[in-house]
Amino acid sequence: MTERSAQLELPGGAEAGSTRGGPDAPPLEVSFVLPCLDEARTLEGCIRAARRCIEDNGLRGEILVADNGSRDGSPEIARRCGARVVEVPERGYGNALTVGFAAARGRFLIMGDADGSYDFSECMPFVERLRRGDDLVMGSRFEGRILPGAMPWKHRWIGNPVLSRIGRLLFRSPVSDFHCGLRALTKRAFEQMELRTTGMEFASELVVKATVLGLRISEVPVTLHPDGRDRPPHLRSWRDGWRHLRFLLCLSPRWTLFIPGIVAATAGGLLMALVLAGPQRFGSVTLDLHTLVAGALLVLVGYQAVTTAIAARIFALEEEIGPPAPRLQRAFRVFTLERGLLAGALLLTAGAALIGRLIFFWASSGFGPLELERTLRPMLLGSTLVALGIQTLLMSFVYSMLGIKRRREHASR
Repeated sequence: MTERSAQLELPGGAEAGSTRGGPDAPPLEVSFVLPCLDEARTLEGCIRAARRCIEDNGLRGEILVADNGSRDGSPEIARRCGARVVEVPERGYGNALTVGFAAARGRFLIMGDADGSYDFSECMPFVERLRRGDDLVMGSRFEGRILPGAMPWKHRWIGNPVLSRIGRLLFRSPVSDFHCGLRALTKRAFEQMELRTTGMEFASELVVKATVLGLRISEVPVTLHPDGRDRPPHLRSWRDGWRHLRFLLCLSPRWTLFIPGIVAATAGGLLMALVLAGPQRFGSVTLDLHTLVAGALLVLVGYQAVTTAIAARIFALEEEIGPPAPRLQRAFRVFTLERGLLAGALLLTAGAALIGRLIFFWASSGFGPLELERTLRPMLLGSTLVALGIQTLLMSFVYSMLGIKRRREHASR
């Protein structure tokens, strides 16, 4: 990351793009952070709008452009307009904002796209909310206005509402517009969230982490204008929509894997128990060997979903891209690698014993034909137990490997 400064005198003695003012100068209150990739057509208007907000409201502030490798002269335009430019060579919306936030000197951070779709001169309500103690203030286009031509119909009526509803459902977030590009947060909240994603998922990660960390979140109605670009937007509807959805689902394995897995495994276990001793008739309906096979399948698939959910949760915890997991950490004080291996070995042994008994019976009968009704039930049960035992052994090793980083960090403290 490299940084170059332009100088612009702002109210109260602050300078956008300069650190002059001496060590005793009061700190900046607001930093406008604009991620930029080839926005020469609209960048000057955005900077001037942000400057009006600072001047009209007597703020001590700065305007910072996080340039993500523009080749159309955007950095030069930003400096000429008095903004401070931070060059971010690693491509990605999240990269640009993370570096921009880290370089910002203001106590409050206001982020927004540099394509002219938002009017930065109207950002004072965000500052007022932050002054009252909110940690994250989201713009809401659905509570405000969407001008004609500002948002494609598939974004307005499908993409954004669906993704926002999923985010609220999975994480109990109060945000009505998960992907509004205009939002504000405190520098302290940014540091507390430790954001990790580098692409468009950054927008979702910011909201999710603020929610699960219990930060104070509020919304401000905003107006979305048609952007001023003369080229297609960087956003790719289906690709980036899927990336947001995938990110939300992966961050909530409890609802996408764990609970469905528990339901499937429980249903399968009940079906197996029902017909294990023999066929069951309910009026004209008979449940028999086919039901036993279906039950075994549900048990195995459900158990796989549960163990995968736990692995996904551990990975998110270790990489610090997911919410804290105090219950999971407590559980791993009880379910150690050794205990997991013991449980897997017991399941494997029980299954092998059932199968071994059948093999002995088969050998004693001269390896002739086996009676299906008598032998298939214990064979299915034994096979299911062997599969569960092997899965437990393998996942115990995976969990232990995923936890090595955290144990190493704790040991170094």
